[in-house]
Amino acid sequence: MTFPEYENLDGLGLAELVRQKEITPSEIMEEAIRRAEALNPELNFLIFDAFEEGRRMAADPNLPDGPFKGVPWLIKELATAWEGQPMTNSCPYMKELVAPFDSHTVTRTKEAGFTLLGKSNSPELGWALSTEPRLFGTTKNPWDTSRTPGGSSGGSAAAIAARVLPIAEGSDGGGSIRVPASLSGLVGLKPARGRVSLAPAIVDFWYGGALFFCLSRSVRDTAAYLDVVNGSLPGEPYFTSKRMAPFLDEVRTVPGQLRIALLAESPEGCTQVDGEVAAAVEATGKLLEELGHTVEPQPIPYDFWPLIDTYTRIAGVQSAGWVEAMSGFVGREAQGDDLAPLYWSMIEKARATTGVEHSNDIEAMRMMCRDLVMKMSEYDVWLMPSIPGPAREHGWYDMSLDVETYNKTRMGPDCAFSVPFNASGQPAISLPLHETSSGLPIGIQFVGRDQDEATLLRLAGQLEEALPWKDRKPALLD
Repeated sequence: MTFPEYENLDGLGLAELVRQKEITPSEIMEEAIRRAEALNPELNFLIFDAFEEGRRMAADPNLPDGPFKGVPWLIKELATAWEGQPMTNSCPYMKELVAPFDSHTVTRTKEAGFTLLGKSNSPELGWALSTEPRLFGTTKNPWDTSRTPGGSSGGSAAAIAARVLPIAEGSDGGGSIRVPASLSGLVGLKPARGRVSLAPAIVDFWYGGALFFCLSRSVRDTAAYLDVVNGSLPGEPYFTSKRMAPFLDEVRTVPGQLRIALLAESPEGCTQVDGEVAAAVEATGKLLEELGHTVEPQPIPYDFWPLIDTYTRIAGVQSAGWVEAMSGFVGREAQGDDLAPLYWSMIEKARATTGVEHSNDIEAMRMMCRDLVMKMSEYDVWLMPSIPGPAREHGWYDMSLDVETYNKTRMGPDCAFSVPFNASGQPAISLPLHETSSGLPIGIQFVGRDQDEATLLRLAGQLEEALPWKDRKPALLD
C-alpha cells in the first residue's frame, strides 16, 4: 500500500488519522520505511535503521494514545540514549557503544506515541554546522545535494525536508537546531534554558547552553512536542516546572501588537550577511509592520567574539570531561586518532585550563549574558538571520583543523546569530519564510525574552498563516 497524502501531513495530522481509524500506525511506519529506503542512498540521513523495532512498536496494541500516536521518529546520533540502540555519537572512539538506558526525553517521546524509525546522522560529537562525520559520511541537502542541510542536526533536517517523516529529534548547543532549520526549510525552536531536562546522564552540560528538542515542518508540531517534553526535574540547576497551559494553544493565539527589534548586520569579523538573507530579514520586518507590529532597526546587542570565545572554552572543558567519563563505557581512554583533530586539540587545550581559569570564564560569560538579556528585554522579540548565508557546499566546516583555526575561520563566523542565545539561555526560533533566487531556503530567526516561548509561538503561528511554507518541496521529490 502507498500513502500519497503522507508527505503533506504534519505529525499531528498523521496522528489524527490514526485516532479516526483511517490508517494504522503500522501503515504509517511502512510508508516511512519505504521513503527512507528510497531516499537515504542519495541523502545519507539515516545511519542506523530501527525498522523492526519500529514495526513492533507500531503493531503493539498498547502503543500509548498520546498526541503523536503512530508518528515515526528519528533519534539524533548525539548524546540521546534510547535503550538498546547504538550510541556512537558519530565518533570512532565510541563506535561500539549501545545505550543502556533511556534519556528522559526518550521516555516522554515514547509516552507521546511515537514509533522509532532509526538514528539520524550528525557530525562527530557535534560542534559543526554541517553533517560530515568520518564514521558515517556526508549528509546532503534535499534542496541541493551539493550543499549541507546544516548541523549538527543535519540528518534529521534532511529526512524531514525530504518528507520521509514530519518531525524528528534535534539538539542545539550553538545553533544546531536553528541552522539546519534555516538551511533545510523547516521550523526550528531552541527552547529556553532549563525548559527540557537532560536527565539522567547529563545535568548541566555547557551550563545550560545545550539542549535536546526537535525539528519539524509545522509550528503546531513544534509546540505540541514542547508540551510533551517540557519541565525540569526537581533538583536540576535551571528548574522550570512543567507548563500547565498547553504551548499548542499559543499557536492559535493572536500575539497582539509586539515591539520588535530588527538586526540585519553581522558583528565585526564574522561572515557578512548575504544580500538575499538581508533582504529577507527586511521583507519580514515589513510584513510584521503590515500585521500591526512595531519594528525598529537596532544595533547588535552583544560583543560577539569575547562571548563566543568564553562560551567555547567552557564547552571545551566540559566536553573533555564528558569524553573522559565515556572511557568507563568504552573500556579505555581516548587517544589522538580516536577523535577528529578539532576535538583532540579542544581536549588538549581544556586539560591545560586551570580550575581558576574555568571558574573565571563561567563568571565572565554570565556577566556578559546578563547584560545581553537586559538590553534585549526592551523588546518583545528580536528579528535577525538564523545564519548569515544560505547552505554552504560540503567541506567548509573542516574538522581536520585545530580548534583555534576552526573556531576563528569556520564555526565562529557563521554562529554570529546563534551561539549568543545558547550562552544566554533565551528561546529562539527559525522559520522558513523565504528562499534565494536559486530556490535555497532562508530561515528567519526570532529571539524572545527569557522563558517566553509563548510569544515566539504566537508570532510563528501568525507568520505561518501569513506566509505559508507547507507546500514548498525540494525538486528532488518531483
